[in-house]
Amino acid sequence: MLQRSSVVNAIKVTSASFSSTIQLGDSHIINGFSRALAVQREADVFYGNEGNFSKFPIFSEPIPLLPITEKMSLSTHNTLPVIKVNTISILAMSSSAILHVGNSENVSMEARIKHIRQLFNNEDEQ
Repeated sequence: MLQRSSVVNAIKVTSASFSSTIQLGDSHIINGFSRALAVQREADVFYGNEGNFSKFPIFSEPIPLLPITEKMSLSTHNTLPVIKVNTISILAMSSSAILHVGNSENVSMEARIKHIRQLFNNEDEQ
């Protein structure tokens, strides 16, 4: 893992919700995961079965992670072992967002959202 220090003078987060994380310090693994159903309707009607994630394949299909086949070379030279930031200001974090200050070795983030629009047919309008 990288051996650099992170220095932040001030952090201001107004709102962090729905499993969002603020982490200060080094980490080995970061996994962020969020899933949501977003339903938009013309009428305020609840059918009782909308909250079943297994009903929608988007939540169970594997995400293809293609291997990197290109040859890469990396050379770094850190003249200073410290990353300095004056202020981090965030208005809002939501749905498993992560604010991480420090070194990380493995990071994996995933968000799956199913948007549903339920609109009237012309003969259904009242």
